[in-house]
Amino acid sequence: MKDAYQLPIDGNWTTTDIIMVSNLVDAVMKSYESGCDRDLLLSAYRDFCLVMPAKSEQKAFDRDFGRQTGYSIYQTIQLAQGASKKVVYHAAK
Repeated sequence: MKDAYQLPIDGNWTTTDIIMVSNLVDAVMKSYESGCDRDLLLSAYRDFCLVMPAKSEQKAFDRDFGRQTGYSIYQTIQLAQGASKKVVYHAAK
């Protein structure tokens, strides 16, 4: 992963929106690097969906995030939704 990720911030987002999106980014990165609590990850994703309700926006954000980090929000959430364990660890390929 690259050391610095630039979060694409929408000019219309509030401080709370930025925090919600940042929380998801942090949780996804943590799931790849050391494992993340499943409930925390899914809660962060629900908040992210409130900020960015359109699937097209979510996909574009995930593509940008993936290009910069090599991590996938979509794949991580799919893993979390299907996981029975408390901690989600997404082993990078």
